[in-house]
Amino acid sequence: MVRVSTVLLLLFSITLSAQAQKDVQNYISQYKDIAIREMERYGIPASIKMGQGILESAAGTSELSLQARNHFGIKCKKDWAGETYTYDDDAKGECFRKYATVFDSYEDHSRFLKNNARYAGLFELDPRDYKAWAHGLKKAGYATNPQYAQLLIKAIEDYRLYELDTAPGDSRLVEEAKPVKKEERGQDQRPDLEDFTTGVRDKHDVKLRNRVKYMITKEGDTYEKIIHEFSLMSWELYSYNDLSRSTPLKAGTELYLQPKRRKAEVSSHSVRQGETLRDISQMYAVRIQRIRKMNKLGADEEPKAGQVLRLR
Repeated sequence: MVRVSTVLLLLFSITLSAQAQKDVQNYISQYKDIAIREMERYGIPASIKMGQGILESAAGTSELSLQARNHFGIKCKKDWAGETYTYDDDAKGECFRKYATVFDSYEDHSRFLKNNARYAGLFELDPRDYKAWAHGLKKAGYATNPQYAQLLIKAIEDYRLYELDTAPGDSRLVEEAKPVKKEERGQDQRPDLEDFTTGVRDKHDVKLRNRVKYMITKEGDTYEKIIHEFSLMSWELYSYNDLSRSTPLKAGTELYLQPKRRKAEVSSHSVRQGETLRDISQMYAVRIQRIRKMNKLGADEEPKAGQVLRLR
């Protein structure tokens, strides 16, 4: 991936010049809605995407972003069949992806992370924990700069980009996204589900399975009502339960309110006739991709009746 340039190191280690600050503010204003949309589609925190865009593209002023509309420094790789742009980075004359629009760059960045096994661990993190995501990106080798995680976190906190992660899709950052002093940085005001106690929460009981909180739907419930009641973002409810937005909601459905865990409280499960991987994932509050990995199942492979699946 792209090495964060010396210019960017200087930008975020000293006070930004008036012009550089204006560039960042304009960049946030121009692309934050795309970051939110991509978060709702792929589960990548908008703060992370926006922060990476600021760093990797020098807030839209780098050569790569201007000439190739590449805002995330993604190199060609073997599977790239689109246009390319030659640019000196870690080595001279490296091949980078070139896009028709900046929107294409944002979308390709989402697919690049989501479909790359190297970054699979990121999607097991709390989507509201931008610090864990920043360190996870560095650990996975997204950038060569040893201070990449710290730079990304600083950009997110200085410009309050975390606000994009805590509001519904129609939220906006404050109009003037000015950097704030450390002692003035706001905290996420959204209720943390970790603070919920099991018991009655408005209309529904909150229950616990495998240390993951869930509720059971009633007649008249809709996804929108549940999202509002538990202060969730729209994509979170679907993502935590591996649902598509078109899936009908029936009374008696168990819906998790937090990410499922990496392992179950029991060691294994014997698959019954007609059970799917999602059924088993919901039964034990264990992530589907972890069950696949523990049992060496292919990307679209379903377990067979009688098969014993490891859950720990």
